[in-house]
Amino acid sequence: MNTIAQIFVVLAGVFHLAVFAMESLLFMKPSTYKRFLIPNEAEATISKPWAFNQGFYNLFLALGAIGGLIAGGDKGHAIALFACACMASAGIVLIASDRRMARSAVLQAGPPIIALVLAAVA
Repeated sequence: MNTIAQIFVVLAGVFHLAVFAMESLLFMKPSTYKRFLIPNEAEATISKPWAFNQGFYNLFLALGAIGGLIAGGDKGHAIALFACACMASAGIVLIASDRRMARSAVLQAGPPIIALVLAAVA
């Protein structure tokens, strides 16, 4: 995998680490739960178990992407690219499910899609 593709894998991983922090560690802050279109604390409290779990999905995807690069070789890169394919797919599902989340979907899916394309053409 070329260096530029690896940079986009890292960007995708770092983004998903940030989302992990928002969903699993910082979710009850109004500025955080409102990013997820949750209007008030009462609804955030109801959503908190879901968000906590979802945050760990994002953590595991980030670890797969970054860990695959660290492991290196064909197997490590395959793991990193599989994590990117999952991230990209989740971003596509996000935009398909709620157009108001377009910005978040682009942030979520953009870097892994770029990594996948660059890895495919290299």
